[in-house]
Amino acid sequence: MSQDIFVARQPIFDRGKHVVGYELLFRSSLSNVFSHHDQDQASIQMMDTTLLGFGLDSLVGKVPGYFNVTRDVLIRELYAALPKDRAVIEVLESVEPDEEVIAACRAVKRSGYRLALDDFVLRADYEPLIALADTIKVDFLATKGATRGVVAGQFIPRGIELLAEKVETHADFEEASELGYTLFQGYFFCKPEMLSGKDIPSVKSTCLRFIQELHRPELDYDRLEAVIKSEVSLSVKLLRYLNSAGFGWRHEVTTIRQALRILGERPMKKWASLVALTLLGDDKPVELVVTSMVRAQFCEQIGLAGALPGREADLFLAGLLSTLDALLDRPMEDVLSQMAVPADIRSTLLGEPTRLSQILALAIAYDRGDWVRVSTIAKSVGVAERTLPELYRESIEWVMKILDG
Repeated sequence: MSQDIFVARQPIFDRGKHVVGYELLFRSSLSNVFSHHDQDQASIQMMDTTLLGFGLDSLVGKVPGYFNVTRDVLIRELYAALPKDRAVIEVLESVEPDEEVIAACRAVKRSGYRLALDDFVLRADYEPLIALADTIKVDFLATKGATRGVVAGQFIPRGIELLAEKVETHADFEEASELGYTLFQGYFFCKPEMLSGKDIPSVKSTCLRFIQELHRPELDYDRLEAVIKSEVSLSVKLLRYLNSAGFGWRHEVTTIRQALRILGERPMKKWASLVALTLLGDDKPVELVVTSMVRAQFCEQIGLAGALPGREADLFLAGLLSTLDALLDRPMEDVLSQMAVPADIRSTLLGEPTRLSQILALAIAYDRGDWVRVSTIAKSVGVAERTLPELYRESIEWVMKILDG
């Protein structure tokens, strides 16, 4: 795998907030995100890296990947290395719809691929591409007001699927849904739907107490087991996961103490925290839980890579709790007021500068493909930027293994 290729992924949701695909975001070099002159090479390397380096299954699982392609990649049919049932070919907005490009897009469709148009704007000369498109992506930050509805009114009756991208609020998500958009991309799912007037259900309160007990400097097994026994769903889920095929025990595990002796304290703390998080996010998009898990493991791995040695456990916890406001639909400050967490983790989660906050910011920036910010923060925390793609891939794989267990 080329060390100069950075890959992140951004989920694509349906109306039910289920993940139905991932757009793969790439960067072509350490020195820049990509310039006009190296877009073709970046697009080619992206496909090569996805297939031969990361592996398509590692990045997107069972859902399709959306691959940005340039004019050169289209015309030379370099996308043909991608499996047609797992890839959506996404034509960048910078590709002009001349005759050669239109012919190339027809070839995409003849080959059995789905075709998407990125950052769509209403232009008469785009009609030949619109006629071929399965999906049109509309930037909700750039497309304001009535224009969002105009696009829907023109293209939904033609059987074209509309994807609202850069949807950052639940209000935008609701508006797009009402207009007939069926796919959604953005970080609305990482934000609370309501910031007041909601009580935390008892099962979620128990999960918060469980996570808190797990991350005390010294475990109190009696207190830990008392919390577990107070919530049947937590007990059942913990033991079900412990006895799943992924662990390969010779004998059935019946208590948390037994699991602690077998696994060791640190692995058990991490694993049990993730199980509690899945219960916390039971009524939320699965991707929110996945995001939290990947972020936690990625933060820990960045710390181990030299950014903050000795604080790996705290970095993991900061990443894990970084979406608590969205999981509980309450302001982060309110949630943390009910938890006893270390002072610098609390400050980090409230957005204050700490030794941990820059690493959490790096993990978030990488996940979102904000490559300029990734480069800046990596330098400031002293982690080798070239190591990040592999740490990210390993973090995703680790979480998928936990969830599939």
